[in-house]
Amino acid sequence: MDRKQLAVVGGGTMGAGIAQVFAQAGYLVDLIDVNSEILKRSLTRMDKSVRKLAEKGAIDPSNVDTVLSSVRAVSDIRQIGAASLVVEAVPESFDLKKRVFQELDAALPPETVLASNTSSISITEIAAATKRPDKVIGMHFMNPVPLMKLVEIIRGIATSDATYERVENLTEELGKTPVEVQDYPGFVSNRVLMPMINEAIYVLMEGVASAKDIDTVMKLGMNHPMGPLTLADFIGLDVCLDIMEVLYSGFSDPKYRPCPLLKKMVRAGYLGRKSGRGFFEYES
Repeated sequence: MDRKQLAVVGGGTMGAGIAQVFAQAGYLVDLIDVNSEILKRSLTRMDKSVRKLAEKGAIDPSNVDTVLSSVRAVSDIRQIGAASLVVEAVPESFDLKKRVFQELDAALPPETVLASNTSSISITEIAAATKRPDKVIGMHFMNPVPLMKLVEIIRGIATSDATYERVENLTEELGKTPVEVQDYPGFVSNRVLMPMINEAIYVLMEGVASAKDIDTVMKLGMNHPMGPLTLADFIGLDVCLDIMEVLYSGFSDPKYRPCPLLKKMVRAGYLGRKSGRGFFEYES
């Protein structure tokens, strides 16, 4: 991948994290979001994250200002510069992603690679909304992006080998570990992880054990660094539900049926850390 300008669409937690790792690798980055307040919060979070990494020795302190100045906040896709690759990181809604990809396809040169950070939605279906399906690919980062090493690279049915190689090389340049994944609902990470979280919620709903004790069993018995219910709160219960519904509809298999308690909590607005309450309570 040439050292050119990159772009990220979506200024939330994932989008800001992706923009940060691009900037840390020496790229100029446009971070796009229609909401100026979201962009402002994202740049503030990025500032704190970069300075914290510098304090820990993970980034050369002399590079902090360069990294932070490499990210430009943009409110309109049409303001993107000559980006060689754009990563979409908007909420997990197919209709929203389809609209974003159509706008990117119309606004950018035909050689620009369009990647999605989707955690479960079909890359093939997203690519079909564009006139460049061979240059559409999945680039699924893990949260928190600056710290987690894995990136699932998902091939749509039309993704070319050249596109895959460009994205694989970029991923390695970022200091991440790429894993090639074919386009099936949930890919690898969430096809394995989300049913485990969903089953933990069933165990809680059925009164088998408390949320705290369920997490303790998985941490001490299975050596997981974080219990499944704490992890669900960290991810966001609305995101967990969205992914389970993608799995359920994609495979038409009842083993992926979202737990009724998960649905109830999302309806109540108990979304986890971001709302201050999920399976556990958090300071705002």
